[in-house]
Amino acid sequence: LFLLRMEDTDVERSTPAYRDSILASLAWVGLQSDEPMVSQSERIEEHKKVLKQLLASGKAYRCFCSPQELVARYESKTEENFFVRYDGYCRDRSQLQVDEKKQFVVRFALPRDQSTISFDDLIRGPITFELNELDDFIIARSDGRPMYNFAVVVDDAFMHISQVIRGEDHISNTPKQILLYEACNYPIPRFAHLPLILGPSGDRLSKRDGALSVLEYKNQGYLAQALVNYLVRLGWAHGDQEIFTQAALVNYFSLDNVGKKGSIFDPEKLLWVNSVYIREMSPAQLSARIIEDIESDFLSQLAPWNELQIDTAINLYKERVKTLRELVQELLLLHNGPQEFQLSDIKKWMKQNTVDQIRALITILEKQTLFTPMVAATVIKKFAKQVGIKLINLAQPIRIALIGKDSGPGVFDLLAIIGKIEAIRRLQILLDNAEKIQ
Repeated sequence: LFLLRMEDTDVERSTPAYRDSILASLAWVGLQSDEPMVSQSERIEEHKKVLKQLLASGKAYRCFCSPQELVARYESKTEENFFVRYDGYCRDRSQLQVDEKKQFVVRFALPRDQSTISFDDLIRGPITFELNELDDFIIARSDGRPMYNFAVVVDDAFMHISQVIRGEDHISNTPKQILLYEACNYPIPRFAHLPLILGPSGDRLSKRDGALSVLEYKNQGYLAQALVNYLVRLGWAHGDQEIFTQAALVNYFSLDNVGKKGSIFDPEKLLWVNSVYIREMSPAQLSARIIEDIESDFLSQLAPWNELQIDTAINLYKERVKTLRELVQELLLLHNGPQEFQLSDIKKWMKQNTVDQIRALITILEKQTLFTPMVAATVIKKFAKQVGIKLINLAQPIRIALIGKDSGPGVFDLLAIIGKIEAIRRLQILLDNAEKIQ
């Protein structure tokens, strides 16, 4: 089972906005909990009950030391100027009357009859920690709220968690949690610590390298299936296969094939995976995703194009784009026409004889009753042959007129989509601009 728990006991960091973002992200990628979500903040009283049991059994104790007292005691014993670990000052001392007016935290009492804590990581194998590397760590804050390591242990038991899969940055938390499972007489789950995703430099991934929120990838035009495919494949392998359906991922995934080293996040590889998914989708599917994720008024922006024009344009561009955002931009450019032309393109492709040839071609196009790709190809190729020029020297100016650049889909398809009247209008605008420059 896949279970969802909102670990929101840290009031400052657990805002409704963060909560909503997490839930929206999971919904977008299609991850749904098999049971109702558990919120730690709603289980505080249960945490406190377990805390009282640990205090009563002597497995935890109240610590009245202020931060200033901790530092002062440490500095009196060493020349170092920083605090490393708690010295156990309150562990064995009797509670004083003056303590009743003091704030206190609750610390876990490390077992004195144990020197190591070991567990068999499902990815990394046996891992052992020396207990002298730990101190009597805090399990409840001075306001009574549980600390992370304590709350997750209590809630793991409540939710009957048998397997915990998380990032390797949590390895250091594992011995503390195992000690708490044992102290509470809870079954200990199996642990698997995944390698971290790294930036191009090999350091921990930063926002500059691509560590965006899931919803930011959605806004940029990535497909949820593509993002999941890429992230699962990052650090896990099934032979040389790169593209997986969700069913295939569920079927093939095994911790046995998860690597131990961190994987480099490659934005270009993610774009490639996304483009593969885009190419496999139908125009109707792409339109639906664009409306849902990118532009809710997408279809109205393409008015008065009919369904056939829209579908034809999507099929034409989906082979060339890498994101839904890019697809929308290209379709709107084709629909609206260029707002300006690059001077370099005009100078490169619009010679004096080209202006005359485009003007003559307009006259021919005006006489056509059908305006399909085949008709446009026949007319333009025949004209190019008649005037003795290479087809590219005519096709490129036409493409610039239609979409404002000399790279893009075939001009015959573009002409057919926008129609004869609009095509002639754009060709005339290009001529006007070229004549002004010349």
